[in-house]
Amino acid sequence: MKRREFITLLGGAATWPFAARAQQGERVRRVGVINPFAANDLEGQARIAAFLQGLQELGWSVGRNVRIDIRWTTANTAEIRRHATELVALAPDVILSIGTPSVAALLQATRTITIVFTVVGDPVGAGFVESLSRPGGNATGFMTFEYSLSGKWLELLKEIAPATTRAAVLRDPAITAGIGQFAAIQTAAPSLGVELTPVNVRDATEIERAIAAFSRYPNGGLLVTGSPLIAVQRDLIITLAARHKLPAVYANRFFVNDGGLICYGPDLVDQHRRAAGYVDRILKGEKSADLPVQTPTKYELVINLKTAKALGLDIPATVLARADEVIE
Repeated sequence: MKRREFITLLGGAATWPFAARAQQGERVRRVGVINPFAANDLEGQARIAAFLQGLQELGWSVGRNVRIDIRWTTANTAEIRRHATELVALAPDVILSIGTPSVAALLQATRTITIVFTVVGDPVGAGFVESLSRPGGNATGFMTFEYSLSGKWLELLKEIAPATTRAAVLRDPAITAGIGQFAAIQTAAPSLGVELTPVNVRDATEIERAIAAFSRYPNGGLLVTGSPLIAVQRDLIITLAARHKLPAVYANRFFVNDGGLICYGPDLVDQHRRAAGYVDRILKGEKSADLPVQTPTKYELVINLKTAKALGLDIPATVLARADEVIE
C-alpha cells in the first residue's frame, strides 16, 4: 500500500471512538494494536495497513462494528510496557501485538485478553505458547521463520561475495530468537569457511563501534538477523555497511527498500494481512488456545543492484534468477 493510501485509511483514527458510539443496534468490538515502530515509519504503516485491509475484507468496518486503538512505539522496553498497560486497561476483545518485546509486555499485563502476535521468532522458547499446534493460553499468532533459515543467509553471503571469510552477525541477545538465529548461523559456518563475530545491538553506539572494529580487517561481511530492535536501528546499520564497504544480508525486505544490499526472509506485510483472519475468528468466538501458531507461507529474495554497484559487487546470474524483486 502506498503512503497516501495508508494515510487515507488511517486518517479517521481520531474520530473512530465517536463514530463507534454513533452506531445503533450493532455491537462494536474493540481491537487493540501495539506496533514497535514510530507512527511515521513506512514499514510500520505498511503492516498496519495490511491488517486493516484484511479486517475490511472480512466485514469489519471501523465506526460500524469495530473500534481500533493503536499504540505506536519504539524498541524502548519501558515505552512498550507502558503502552501494553494502557491497552489492557481499555479491555479490548483482542490485541494485535507486533514483535517479541510487545508480546512479552502484554503477557505480563494480562492472561485473559486474547493476543494475536506477529513477527515472533520463537514463541515456544519465549514462553508465549505451550506448543505451535496447541498454544494453550491467551496468545497465538504468526512466527517469522524457523531457525534453519538463518543458515541460508550465510550461504547467500558466500554466493554474492565468495571471498568472504569473516562475518559479523548483528543480533539481539535479549530475546530467544536472537540466540537461536546466531546458533543456526554457527552450525552453517564451518562448512562455508567463515569465522563469525557476534555483534549485540543494545544501542547505536555499540553497533557503530563494533562494526568499525570489525571492518579493519579484510574479507568481511554482515549478517543482520531479525528483531524489533534491529529494525529500529536499520538506517544506522545500512549506513555503516555502505561506509565500511561491507556486503550485508538482511532478514527482511524493508532493509533493501531503504538501501541495503540483499535480503531473504518472510513477507511480513502479508503476515499482518493473515493476522486479520485470526482476529476475525476470535471476535466470532474461537479461542486462541485452539488456533495453531502459523509459519510463513511467502518468502522473498530481494536485491538492490544500486547498492551492489556501489560496493563493486557483481551479483551472480544464478542469484538474480532466483530473486523475487530486483531494485535498480
